Amino acid sequence: MRKKLDRKLDNDMQKIIPVVMAGGSGTRLWPLSRKLFPKQFLSLMGDESMFQETLSRLRPENETSTQSFNIVEPIVVCNDEHRFIVAEQLRLREQKAKSIILEPVGRNTAPAVALAALDALSDGEDPLLLVLAADHVIKDQSSFHSAISSAAKLAEQGKLATFGIVPRSPEVGYGYIKAGEMQSGVATVEQFVEKPDLDTAKKYLSSGNYFWNSGMFMFKASVYLSELEKYQKEILSAVTQSYEKKSADLDFTRVDETEFSSCPDDSIDYAIMEKTDLAMVVPLDAGWSDVGSWSSLWEESEQDEQGNVNRGDIISHDSRNNLFFSDNKLIAAIGVDDLVVVDTPDAVMVSPKARVQEVKQIVHILQKEQRPEATVHREVSRPWGSYDSIDIGDRFQVKRITVKPKAKLSLQMHHHRAEHWIIVSGTALVTIDDETKLLCENQSTYIPIGATHRLENPGVMPLEMIEVQSGSYLGEDDIIRFDDNYGRD
Repeated sequence: MRKKLDRKLDNDMQKIIPVVMAGGSGTRLWPLSRKLFPKQFLSLMGDESMFQETLSRLRPENETSTQSFNIVEPIVVCNDEHRFIVAEQLRLREQKAKSIILEPVGRNTAPAVALAALDALSDGEDPLLLVLAADHVIKDQSSFHSAISSAAKLAEQGKLATFGIVPRSPEVGYGYIKAGEMQSGVATVEQFVEKPDLDTAKKYLSSGNYFWNSGMFMFKASVYLSELEKYQKEILSAVTQSYEKKSADLDFTRVDETEFSSCPDDSIDYAIMEKTDLAMVVPLDAGWSDVGSWSSLWEESEQDEQGNVNRGDIISHDSRNNLFFSDNKLIAAIGVDDLVVVDTPDAVMVSPKARVQEVKQIVHILQKEQRPEATVHREVSRPWGSYDSIDIGDRFQVKRITVKPKAKLSLQMHHHRAEHWIIVSGTALVTIDDETKLLCENQSTYIPIGATHRLENPGVMPLEMIEVQSGSYLGEDDIIRFDDNYGRD
């Protein structure tokens, strides 16, 4: 009976395609969030990453739920550097995507959503697009679903719906939406307002007709493109030409870099919503947060009796209202209040909670000095698995390498380093020049400088190994690839 009902709902209701915006670098949560592994891919509030939670909250709350919309496979828009992270996190939750579109360069949300709209229309249908950021927290799923249903009705009528967050405080860090008179729980948008000062924010809060601008939207794909043509022809032209020259790369869609780079940089708010007469606002009171800083993460997380948020191995004494975050070692705190302490394998950040926004100054210094801590973690994800640089010194480096079942590294060689491989667990199929051999636990091999080599995991369990590099230069750019399953140069 349930399956029959699902089929009927699928047939009767218009499709909604989630468009998940998964770009961005998330530097305000450094050192946990970094350029090549930003906050949307981190597990900050639970077991899933924020990107995965964005998709999970679209599911019915239970088997008997009769949510009044038909959500199908998502379109994910991300940058090229994050494509394998997106693919892996989709795989881990057994989630298929309609498309994973790769932005060659960042051009803000208006062009990114235009790419998604063109992709949605390519099947000959005109679905509703539910535009979501990949790094938001929404605690009340039921209220969120109700807001989606309201927005879907507006979108089916040709409106551009935005979700306005019911403010809990006079927040100066968000833009606001001024709503007209409420009718049936929705309202026209009278005005978009920039981030106010505190006195103005207090007035907005007391008035009752101002909402935080969430950056979430719903509209028909065709309506969005029509409004883009009306108000931002340059954006539509550049995006269309870029999309028409797209190419497939494994499971990813690559658009033309030259055409997309010529596109103006603009948000949906500035490009469309502030100009159109089709804008409507749907109030959303669902425990929303964009987790824009360590202090906001503290506010949104469960706190102990002393007001501390503890993630990892934490012991505190006579300490209150702190956020302690540890990846792999004990943090012991005595007599401290209102601090943020974040420990990762290669960096420790300590700040008063009131000054955590200044972490961007630290990131700026790291970038200026070209230090890797600004960009990558010690443990680096790869499409075949990951590696962790556990020790490094003059002319040597030691890595712990994990290779996923059935995965293989590229066929490659190095000009400046030799490598020793020691198998810790699992099975390795090793190719060195013209020789191929199978190595098991506690076995090892040597790859001389200049030798063509490849590592593969033929088994059904992860392969764990230690790699010891030695040579005059140990940089990751000393890799000449001859063949690669993942389309890397």
